[in-house]
Amino acid sequence: MHSSEHESASVVVVNHNAGLLLTACILAALEQAKQVIVVDNASSDSSLANLNTRVPAEARLHIIRLSKNVGFATGCNLGYQEATSPYILFLNPDCILSTGSLQRMVQVLESDPHIGMVGGYLINPDGSEQGGGRRAIPSPWRAFVRAFGLYHLARYWPQLFFDFHLDKQPLPQSPIEVEAISGALMLVRREAIDDVGSWDENYFLHCEDLDWCMRFKQKNWKILFVPNALVTHFQGTCSRARPFFVAWHKHKGMLRFYRKFFQDRYPRALMALVTLAIWLRFGIIVLRYSLQNCYKLLKSKHE
Repeated sequence: MHSSEHESASVVVVNHNAGLLLTACILAALEQAKQVIVVDNASSDSSLANLNTRVPAEARLHIIRLSKNVGFATGCNLGYQEATSPYILFLNPDCILSTGSLQRMVQVLESDPHIGMVGGYLINPDGSEQGGGRRAIPSPWRAFVRAFGLYHLARYWPQLFFDFHLDKQPLPQSPIEVEAISGALMLVRREAIDDVGSWDENYFLHCEDLDWCMRFKQKNWKILFVPNALVTHFQGTCSRARPFFVAWHKHKGMLRFYRKFFQDRYPRALMALVTLAIWLRFGIIVLRYSLQNCYKLLKSKHE
């Protein structure tokens, strides 16, 4: 591996209370990248203190401390403004790059000037593949199919009842083009960002990655999934503490995504149904969390 390949990527990590995982994430990234930028969204935990202890003075590490939580998309854009490399890896703080995975992604990006972004093979800590690493765009119809479990009918009518999470399909042997990858791990070409525009800051949390994938596709940039670039994702680390907050922004993000890209392509009645389904889903999740909390309270009182 020659050095220019090693030094062609900046890593942007938006942190919000990721705890000890932030340090593990940054140490792995520093081994493979030219520059690492941490944008801290007003964390209240010891994640930054731990990082400073483990990585005291490192010229390649830049930390931007924000006094309030500005959300994921805005954090990514702030980090991007500091990045100096031709390729930028947007990486979640609960993701650990395996050795050589960044280089493999860079090689794929460099193999074709029309590739705008690439994603790696996201795995759970137990080694199984994670849902969002390779996927199709969840159009309103696909989302409806997913929400009501109709994807089980895919074996009879694969075109109609297609499941947009592609992790159910066998792992490809080589990099393949996909409609979307996960915002937890996106290596993006600077020229493509200049062409497409930065992250949409009207999303606070969730769906901003799908939005970007849609916009890359609209401008004819290819998106590739790289199966041999392994990254372990300890999913939900930052969201466990505030489930209501996360659920609210997730559903708000879905609504924005559908209105922005599908409003004109679907009949009004269907869009109204989609809106209703999104808020119904939110209601069910809130109810579930509330019942779980009540149960925990009652249980602790009886112990």
